[in-house]
Formats: sequence, C-alpha cells, structure tokens
Amino acid sequence: MLSRDDTVFTIGYDGDAAVVDGQAKRKYASLKAGELAEKGLFRAAYQAALYSKDPGDIKTVLETYNRLAGTSYSAESAPHRLFGVFPLENIKRVILL
Repeated sequence: MLSRDDTVFTIGYDGDAAVVDGQAKRKYASLKAGELAEKGLFRAAYQAALYSKDPGDIKTVLETYNRLAGTSYSAESAPHRLFGVFPLENIKRVILL
C-alpha cells in the first residue's frame, strides 16, 4: 500500500508503479484535504480525503470546489470522475518525478 503522501500526489500510473509528483509532495505534504482544496489542488485534496476515510473530508473538498467553481456537485455525483481519482490495487512501487 502506498503512503498517504505518495497516494495524494500520484499523477498517474505506469504498470504496477504510481507516478508521483515529487515537487508537489515536498511542498504540500503537510496540508490536509481542505487546505489542499483551498489552494486549488483539487485532485490531491480529493485523494487525501479518500485516504483519510473521513466523510467530512470529502464533504469539505466538494464544498470548497463548489464554492470556487460555482457548481453543485455532491458525493453522489461521482466526484471520483470529476477529479480523475480511482483507487487501484496492486501498486507495488513509486516513480518519483
């Protein structure tokens, strides 16, 4: 299983490897899901919310997105598609860019 920071800053996959944005990871790893969303890092924020398994984090990310984007997405409206975040199994290594 990937660490929280590797999960949050994954930008894609290459086979069984997660491709991680090392610069963003170094700069923003200490931020919580809501703080990432406030900075406009919605994909990372949503990944952080999913990793935390706290429904309040998902709600916070969606509320922040809706406020800033003028939309009305809910947890039932498939936010994983909106942010391009899909949980994958069998990730065995990390490629740090």
